[in-house]
Amino acid sequence: MSIEIANESGVDVNSDTILAVARHALDEMGVNPLAELSILLVDVEYMTELNHRWMDGDGPTDVLAFPMDEGSVDHGPGEGGGEPALLGDIVLCPEVAAKQAAAAGHATIDELALLTVHGTLHLLGYDHAEPEEEAEMFGLQARLLESWRKS
Repeated sequence: MSIEIANESGVDVNSDTILAVARHALDEMGVNPLAELSILLVDVEYMTELNHRWMDGDGPTDVLAFPMDEGSVDHGPGEGGGEPALLGDIVLCPEVAAKQAAAAGHATIDELALLTVHGTLHLLGYDHAEPEEEAEMFGLQARLLESWRKS
């Protein structure tokens, strides 16, 4: 699994933890071990710009996921042509994550782990626009985080 991480946020972040949780989620989801993923950590200003440009949102958000074409995603054994997939990009904003972590009463790195799994699931085609989709995605997210913490 090739996971590239670039921290352009100006915030000191434990990249090893983010890489580990992303790798765990992809492994647990049966993604081709030759798949590629990019994770970018950005500052509030750049996240605000991305959120506005791509999501029509106001202000910064915590995580954005930019999947490659759906046809290029290899969800693992039994699907697709077995070619390694370029899954896409996850963009995280550590400053927004820190505020959310404080409000939730846990560490910033725990929030970033949650957001990394959340973004990974979006790249794999999961969504939470409808109540059923939300229940499935957030349940899976919780199970992945729990199994990662136990590993």
